[in-house]
Amino acid sequence: MSSSTGGPMSGTGEHEDDEELRWLDEQEKAAWTGLISLVLMLPAKLESPLRQEHGLTLFEYLVLSHLSETPQRKLRMGELAFLASGSLSRLSNVVKRCERRGWVVRTPDPADGRYTLAELTDAGFDIVHLAAPTHLRAVRRIVLDSLNTTDQKALARIAQKLRIVPDDFG
Repeated sequence: MSSSTGGPMSGTGEHEDDEELRWLDEQEKAAWTGLISLVLMLPAKLESPLRQEHGLTLFEYLVLSHLSETPQRKLRMGELAFLASGSLSRLSNVVKRCERRGWVVRTPDPADGRYTLAELTDAGFDIVHLAAPTHLRAVRRIVLDSLNTTDQKALARIAQKLRIVPDDFG
């Protein structure tokens, strides 16, 4: 709500520390509303065709896709969770499902046994290879085709600025 409507983001509420808060102006509110709409609505729109055509969630596809893009088709679970934008707990559940389907195997990291590696199997590579065109068409239709080159560069720049990297990532 804008400051003229007296809504919760406008600074007209009765809080003892209101004077310390910087309430959103109209431009900031528009930016925030646009971002949160993207964050909340875009994943479902991208997931729908993957579910319909391949029985995959967007997160499953992202996990398999990231593994398929590495030279040996394997990554540490923590790194994979970050790349797929999910928690380690969520990744563990998804990898467990993918293991049951024969798409991924987990092994201790030979370089440091405290870590676990997720490795894409040939069957996993095959499913991500089949699903990739579906995902690409959705990405183009829902996101990229609506943006010109300047918009795409701005979106990439903004995403880079807002990206949060866990302390132990690296």
